[in-house]
Amino acid sequence: MTDSLRPAAASRAAEPPSGGPPAMDPATVIRSKPYLFALLLAAILGIPISAVAYGFLALVSAIQQALFDDLPQEIFSGGVPAWWPVPWLVLCGLLTGLTIRYLPGNGGHSPAFGFQTGGGPPADKELFGIILAALSTLSLGAVLGPEAPLIAIGGGLAVLTVHLVRKDAPPMALTIMASAGSFAAISTLLGSPVLGAFLIMEVAGIGGATLSLVALPGLLASGIGALVFVGLDNWTGLGSFSLALPSVPPAVDPTVATMAWALAMGAAGALLGWVIRWIGLSLRAVVHMNRVLVTATLGLLIGLIAMAYQLISDNSFNQVLFSGQDALPALVEDAADYSVGVLILLAVCKLLAYGLALSAFRGGPVFPAMFIGAVLGIAAAGLPGMSLAPAIGMGIGAMCTAMLRLPLTSTLLATVLLGTDGVLVTPQVVVAVVVAFVLTNVLPNPGRQPAGHQS
Repeated sequence: MTDSLRPAAASRAAEPPSGGPPAMDPATVIRSKPYLFALLLAAILGIPISAVAYGFLALVSAIQQALFDDLPQEIFSGGVPAWWPVPWLVLCGLLTGLTIRYLPGNGGHSPAFGFQTGGGPPADKELFGIILAALSTLSLGAVLGPEAPLIAIGGGLAVLTVHLVRKDAPPMALTIMASAGSFAAISTLLGSPVLGAFLIMEVAGIGGATLSLVALPGLLASGIGALVFVGLDNWTGLGSFSLALPSVPPAVDPTVATMAWALAMGAAGALLGWVIRWIGLSLRAVVHMNRVLVTATLGLLIGLIAMAYQLISDNSFNQVLFSGQDALPALVEDAADYSVGVLILLAVCKLLAYGLALSAFRGGPVFPAMFIGAVLGIAAAGLPGMSLAPAIGMGIGAMCTAMLRLPLTSTLLATVLLGTDGVLVTPQVVVAVVVAFVLTNVLPNPGRQPAGHQS
């Protein structure tokens, strides 16, 4: 701990035999005035940061609606043509590539390597590039989610505010406030403020005494952020931007058959996750040869994949594009209308577009993984001994585990999303998650991060 957060009693703690720093007493720190001030500041910062996050998500949604739904319907009377997303994905690649190439901060961390926690929150000068890269990626059709950019934006804004208040703020104070800002930014995005907070804590590997000190301001900011999200939704009517599924057929008690299928689903998730990561990581060297040109080309390929899906299936290309957050509820609600062949085609197209987007664009890996997992679950729901709720839960849990390597968060993502059915499907989800996690770590690494590159 830093001196500003360590009270006198803690600073006089006995040194360990090795002569290292004094042992930290979390209870004493929590009672200290600097820490209580940090709690108050976290509560205050939760309001504007969550409002900024809500505004960012609303802007992304508005651009998507205007470009991919409203505009083509005004121009074409016979429906939106399948080629429509292609030029927008090329523009997406150009804007994202230019932002990463020429603005400070590389547009944030590359999602090809999962969530990156090293290096702390972004510096003040890097925030604009992170926002612009994420906005172009998410608005114009690349297959990534908003969670990683929101975490970076929330943490960066919190640190910026602390620096404005006190330029010589100690590192621990910056860490606590950055975590609180990140908590607030994704307070309801995943359907629950607790789930968003859990994601951040597992990604950062927070534990022990640090967990108590960091979690309290973060949870406070997250709770206040959730209230702000709800209030802005009621006031503006723009939407809640919180992932939620419609009612699914009630889950049944676990059986030997469903537990056996959980083993298969976990293995399938691990293998598909390996393929996605292999695509994303294998293209990294090509991306670095010419950032702008290659990113635009990858955007073209993503657009062509979405076009092919619409031409073959006669379903909207929107199911392939974007994070999948908006398309997932409708897919689950209309699950009975999709043949197994169409579901497999959708999973393959989404998988390819996801892998291409990972290599060069900016966003988070959670929502596309959840969408692919749900598609696999729906396709498997008709197997002997299977039903829709456990199949969706197992698919989401396995795919999230393969892509995030966060088994606890992946289990919660699958079970919390299913609401009351999540309790009944927990055993199957746990089996699928464990199998996926073990196989993901046993399989060879699909690629290594190039030396000196974080972008």
